[in-house]
Amino acid sequence: MAEVLTQRTPAAVHQPEGNFLTENTGLLNWMFTVDHKRIGLMYFWTIMTMFFVGGVLALVLRTELLTPKTTIVSAEVYNQLFTLHGVIMTFLVLVPVIPATLGNFVLPMMLGAKDVAFPRLNLLSYYLYVFGALLAVGAIIGGGLDTGWTFYTPYSSTISGGVSIMTMGAFVLGFSSILTGVNFIATIHRLRAPGLSWYNMPLFVWGMYATAVIQVLATPVIGITMVLLLMERLFQVGIFDASLGGDPVLFQHFFWFYSHPVVYIMILPGMACISEVIPTFSHKPIFGYKAVAWSSVGIAVVSFFVWGHHMFVSGQSEFAGAIFSFLTFVVAIPSGVKVWNWLATMYRGSISLGAPMLYAIAFLLLFGIGGLTGLFLATVAVDVHLHDTYFIVAHFHYVMMGGTLIAFFAGLHYWWPKMYGRMYNEFWAAMGCLLVFLGFNGTFIPQFIVGSRGMPRRYYNYLDQFQFLHVASTIGSYVLAIGLVTMAAALIVPLFRKRYDAPNNPWGAASLEWTVSSPPPTHNFHHVPVVTHGPYDFKAARRLEQMESHS
Repeated sequence: MAEVLTQRTPAAVHQPEGNFLTENTGLLNWMFTVDHKRIGLMYFWTIMTMFFVGGVLALVLRTELLTPKTTIVSAEVYNQLFTLHGVIMTFLVLVPVIPATLGNFVLPMMLGAKDVAFPRLNLLSYYLYVFGALLAVGAIIGGGLDTGWTFYTPYSSTISGGVSIMTMGAFVLGFSSILTGVNFIATIHRLRAPGLSWYNMPLFVWGMYATAVIQVLATPVIGITMVLLLMERLFQVGIFDASLGGDPVLFQHFFWFYSHPVVYIMILPGMACISEVIPTFSHKPIFGYKAVAWSSVGIAVVSFFVWGHHMFVSGQSEFAGAIFSFLTFVVAIPSGVKVWNWLATMYRGSISLGAPMLYAIAFLLLFGIGGLTGLFLATVAVDVHLHDTYFIVAHFHYVMMGGTLIAFFAGLHYWWPKMYGRMYNEFWAAMGCLLVFLGFNGTFIPQFIVGSRGMPRRYYNYLDQFQFLHVASTIGSYVLAIGLVTMAAALIVPLFRKRYDAPNNPWGAASLEWTVSSPPPTHNFHHVPVVTHGPYDFKAARRLEQMESHS
């Protein structure tokens, strides 16, 4: 591995002095920092803590489902646990994980900027996230909330417990997301380096831009919805209460008008990571740059018009169902554009199977299954049969974890040397990827089968005939957990071993963040960089690097 790195990268191994990790290391300096890189790392470790909690809850849920009857927890606790698992993984992990961590860390450097446009606003976004997370999780734990992560009325508007505090937590989390989106949009528009035109930006930046647009436009809807739910609970205003002239289905319209675009707040950043990893490890420029860039914008636009496919059985008209079905098929087109362009980039490329590329390939396979099963569910007749079954659970996880989190792992391994100045253990990183891939499929393929046979989701007990598939799914979840622990060890252990020091550009990449030291200086660039080649022009980047090393 070291020989390959030396051949690709004549730049020297980083010097630890004078980087953002070693300057001003006191706790207060970190707590009140406005450095986007430090904020990105604070987000990272906070979100990973949430991910650990949500993962442990998932293992408890799967262990309970080993048997058709009571195994380790009661029915009431089971309902509370899957509510907590859903809220943590959806709103506290999947939504912020890539924009808040990788986006915060590398986006300004990709643009040649010293920081985001509004550094103090960036820090405020982080503390709003922490405060909102404490409110949401505290409400569920303290109030015994068992509504599920969708909080459907009339149940959520009538039960006692922590629903009101939970809605306040969601409201605060929404502000964190909106402020991050505004910051990224302003940064991309105003802080690009000389020579960095729109069609010269890395595709990761395009993905972050499309995501930020959805964050700014869609997130206020869920904030308003939470306020309406709070008013319903406190003042009985009758917005969702049928006995007072309201409509409980209206809550579903509000909720899914936000919550389907939020799927793309999760997946678009993942696609953005894949658009960086595949060309770099294929040693080829991205195929169809403009098509991939504008497909991100296309997904962002169409995502606002497909919320009704969550409501095919809610009583909406057949005409509305047909329209939403058609639009759901349409949104698959820009996603397909991305996949085919990634495959075309890999075609006849000199592919290096490092850990980032292994996760990228896993993403293509898993997200492909998630997207294909999404087309099944876009068909009204099929969806009516599969609605609220374990087939939906499996589809959702193939898109969200098989898409967002696997892509995040690809990006994390890709930028880890830049973040900490340390390479990871390549062998154990590859083993972690293999175990995650096998465990993930072992967990959710049985759920496709059991769901197609009629097993409803969110059920505490089930018929004996479904036990074998539930046992297989639970065993798969244990393998998945082992894979995640292996991945974490492969990343963290080398941080304490100097022999893993990373070169400035271990992958031979061409975008601006790889032109600075690893870890980067506090202010990123000593001089304003001038962009002279594209983000995937690897030959030009290599020539420039050689010239700088000789000088």
